[in-house]
Amino acid sequence: MKRFNTIKKYHSFLRFKKDFTKYSVKKVFSFEIFIHWLKSKLSKNQFLLLSGILVGLTSGLAGVLLKTLVGNIHYFITGKVHFTDQILFYLIFPFLGIVLTTTVVIVFFKGQDRKGIPAILYEIAQNSSLVSSVKMYSQIIQSAITVGLGGSAGLESPIAVTGAAIGSNYAKTYHLDYRYRTLLLAAGATAGIASAFNAPIAGVMFAFEILLTGVVFTDFIPLVVAAVCGSLLSKIILNEDVLFHFNAREEFNYTNLPFYLVLGIGCGLYARYFVVVSARIEHFFKSVKLSKFNKALLGGSILSLLCVLLPPLFGEGYQTIKDITNGHISEVIKNSFFDFSGSHDWIPIVFLGLICLLKVFATATTIHSGGNGGNFAPSLFAGGILGCFIASLLKFMGIENVPETNLIIVGMAGVMSGVMYAPLTAVFLIAESSEGYDLFIPLMIVSVISYLIVRWFSPISPDLKELAGQGKIFTREHDKNLLSRIRMDDLIEKGFQTVYVESAFSDLLALIKSGKRNLIGVINEKGELVGTISLDDLRPYMFNAEAFSKLTIKDLMRPPSVIIDYGKDVVSIIRLFDQSGAWNLPVTDSNGKFVGFISKSTILTRYRQLLKTYS
Repeated sequence: MKRFNTIKKYHSFLRFKKDFTKYSVKKVFSFEIFIHWLKSKLSKNQFLLLSGILVGLTSGLAGVLLKTLVGNIHYFITGKVHFTDQILFYLIFPFLGIVLTTTVVIVFFKGQDRKGIPAILYEIAQNSSLVSSVKMYSQIIQSAITVGLGGSAGLESPIAVTGAAIGSNYAKTYHLDYRYRTLLLAAGATAGIASAFNAPIAGVMFAFEILLTGVVFTDFIPLVVAAVCGSLLSKIILNEDVLFHFNAREEFNYTNLPFYLVLGIGCGLYARYFVVVSARIEHFFKSVKLSKFNKALLGGSILSLLCVLLPPLFGEGYQTIKDITNGHISEVIKNSFFDFSGSHDWIPIVFLGLICLLKVFATATTIHSGGNGGNFAPSLFAGGILGCFIASLLKFMGIENVPETNLIIVGMAGVMSGVMYAPLTAVFLIAESSEGYDLFIPLMIVSVISYLIVRWFSPISPDLKELAGQGKIFTREHDKNLLSRIRMDDLIEKGFQTVYVESAFSDLLALIKSGKRNLIGVINEKGELVGTISLDDLRPYMFNAEAFSKLTIKDLMRPPSVIIDYGKDVVSIIRLFDQSGAWNLPVTDSNGKFVGFISKSTILTRYRQLLKTYS
């Protein structure tokens, strides 16, 4: 009997393959046929679980590939030569990285360089979670060139974008709807982050805190499975030197709580400095009247100069953090011009302070002048340097028993929490990367303080503020998220009736007899709206023949109390309905010409449809 069932299933698959290849619009790989067949046989939950595994493995492999590639380039550039020889490297390679990346974008990707997490949030909200298939490999190529050659940015954002593109295109291939497409998009990004740090829980937190903001989900098992797959690949393939991993730390002592409170405030203020300066540098490169290539030349020159002055600004900077965590800050200083300043106690403080101040300039210049990368690694790097700076300053002031190593580790979580607006991601990332689960209390204290400080300045991350203000990405206000998905063209009733203000009353009666609308627009010769007439306005005169001979359209029409501009967003339109108490409102274009009516019932109907689709 078992043998018969096996033969029956195999025959079923062969028949499915024959039909699929016969009627399919395009040819597909044999493994895709097999997965399509599995989809027809498995339940939805089972297929989602399988999809989470496949997307997680693919995205994790992409993350491992990128980390390995960049790690090998860095080792070749920085590990084989002495500092005096490296000066030439620092002058050439960061400059070359930005220029080459820009050239690749212009030549091979037609200048389409939208990058980073905001781009993925835009696709989720505005493009039904459909991410271009090009992003499955373009981000790897661009970020490998930029960061591999010394760009002062992180690989995690490109890895997350790559994973998101893999998940989105997988869902598109197997015809999954918006909800499951978004879920697999997030699963791909989760696996990418998990593989980059060997931190599966941090990957899941990243998806919930950043990618899935404003999206309602009850099924998160594919996220967990994808994170585990990505993390396992990272642990199996990558070695400790490539991974973001720390072993050195001290036990948490509650008597050190004041140190962590000071660190939390410092991280919050520094994170605000980081995002404000980054935004201004972005604005500078957007506003400067130069071609993309010339911007790359300018940005590359600035970055190379910064790397020569402060070599720790070269690349991601994780090795520098590992060195100072292990107490080798003197070795880091030796590889810079500060080695010629003597062995004064204040040298490390000045050195670390300058790195903190200039890291944001190096990172923002790298990203916004034409390179590719993200703020993930720079925020961690800056946090570690800030923690070491505060610890060194406290010791210089004569304060004893300063937990220097812990301040470095916890500082990374604090600054990342403030820069990325993701405290949970920061806490679990550092706890997993350092195996410092006993540091949960200081991690939470510092991350929450930092997050609250930046939220006090701006409730929404400055990176996302412009897009959020335009309603182009989802926020935590779920109603606004759904309303932002409604387009004006979907709301305007096109079959409206109009009558000229100078027309005879008999023309109005003829229009009412032939029409099916209760509301009529009154326009002038220019097509501008001057009033409206409803059947309620006519009802008092319906059975009064004598009144008909005296009435004019001007007597009957009512000037519109509220007019909707065509360019208004739906949230503003809802406010106008609430303020006016009307059920129908007229719409005019920028020239004042009448376009049509919008009904409140149409908005409510569309809202219910979206609620069903997106929740």
